[in-house]
Amino acid sequence: MGLTVAPIGAWFLAWIALAPLWVLVATSTPRKLSPYFLAITWGVGYHGVALSWITGIYPMDWLGVPWLPGLTITLFCWSFVSLYGGLLVTLWATLMTRLTKHKSWLRILMGTAIWCGLESLWSAGPLWWSSLAYTQSPHNLVILHLGQLSGPSTITAAIVAVNGILAEGWINRQNAKNAKNSSASSAPLWLVNQNLAIATGLLITLHLTGFYLYTRPIAQPAAAALKVGIVQGNIPNKIKLIPEGLRRAIAGYTSGYYTLVDQGVDAVLTPEGALPFFQRDLPNTNLISAVQEKGVVAWIGAFGERGRSYTNSLFTITGNGEIVSRYDKAKLVPLGEYIPFESILGSIIQRLSPLEAHQVAGATNQIFDTPFGRAIAGICYDSAFSEIFRRQAAEGGQFILSSSNDAHYSPSMPFQHHALDIMRAIETDRWSVRATNTGYSGFVDPHGRTLWISGYNTYETHAEIIYRRQTTTLYVRWGDWLTVVLLGLSALGYWKQYSVKNTSL
Repeated sequence: MGLTVAPIGAWFLAWIALAPLWVLVATSTPRKLSPYFLAITWGVGYHGVALSWITGIYPMDWLGVPWLPGLTITLFCWSFVSLYGGLLVTLWATLMTRLTKHKSWLRILMGTAIWCGLESLWSAGPLWWSSLAYTQSPHNLVILHLGQLSGPSTITAAIVAVNGILAEGWINRQNAKNAKNSSASSAPLWLVNQNLAIATGLLITLHLTGFYLYTRPIAQPAAAALKVGIVQGNIPNKIKLIPEGLRRAIAGYTSGYYTLVDQGVDAVLTPEGALPFFQRDLPNTNLISAVQEKGVVAWIGAFGERGRSYTNSLFTITGNGEIVSRYDKAKLVPLGEYIPFESILGSIIQRLSPLEAHQVAGATNQIFDTPFGRAIAGICYDSAFSEIFRRQAAEGGQFILSSSNDAHYSPSMPFQHHALDIMRAIETDRWSVRATNTGYSGFVDPHGRTLWISGYNTYETHAEIIYRRQTTTLYVRWGDWLTVVLLGLSALGYWKQYSVKNTSL
């Protein structure tokens, strides 16, 4: 399953990669150690491989962290996120072994519902990235359109259900082989073929549904057009906060702004922390002077202040140089931007690293109004949390502005990050503009098609026309209703089976 995402991108493996674990878990007993051991191994394997890019934070000399503490922090982060993901799969296996000793159809329903429920629970917390749904992005845009129905849980449910049907076919075959009756010799192959046919039919039906959504035309009225430019500054984090980096940032983003204004853009988007200054210092920069000179709106990544703490923010700067709106990053990166369980882990982390953690997260109910209407804003790690984008779309957001800095990771991470932004664009049915520090910046239409993507570790400017939209998908309107329905049906099916069993006794 870990090979389904960048850098390999073998997305088709997701439709069979869970089936072997399903068979082992479903045929085990609660007292056996093996299903739990295999589940955590599977989970660590998937999340560990998919998130292996996190090792790119080493070396951390650009933060002043010596090589040994830096290596320790890197290995701790990778091990923690891998085990964290493994815990999700282990909980799924635990519930499967204890609650699903029933007919195949109920086991498929409950196995799918439990997985979706756990992913929903995980995504409501501070640490989330590798849902099964994103194994299909950016390559399988057709199936990703199911996200318009009930968000990423729709794709996750499809993947788990197909794997479950295949697994149950194998289990039925093995049971038939072991049955001591005269029909056993002919039953196994028939049972396998039946489940294979059902799984294939479901897979085709799901893709046909996605294809219908994918082929719907996108309205592009001239009145809704907005020409947006992005500047990819390409400032290595190693020099970002020293005088050389500050000079390059001011020069590069100011020059890029002028270039894009000459191309007739309506607004310019910069990456996360493009200008590493506090809000109070922005008016003294050359970029703000350029905005005042040209009168073209700029969305600038910088730092906001909240009491004695600070926020990672995106500011709307109008032609007169005034800040008219601000979005604060809602999801902070654990250890990178704050210390989780600081009262417990704070002293340990401080021994490993000289960093001080004073960054705070933005509120969950932010809106981001601009001179062009309300926008949907996301900064870096926010992209992994679909609910942030869904809520802003429900509040009237007409287009997506995604600002990020992935400079300290390997190239597979920004490509996965771009894949997440594609999912957010499809789910909300919105055009998306993504500006990053070192790549990959890009423009994505509401069908998830990448109109342009930047190079990696390059300085670039680019402009595209996007369109403001006010459509409302089922997901935007009702949220993750599918998980609720699946859990409800599972509870009903479990109660019915339990009642029948007690009645027969």
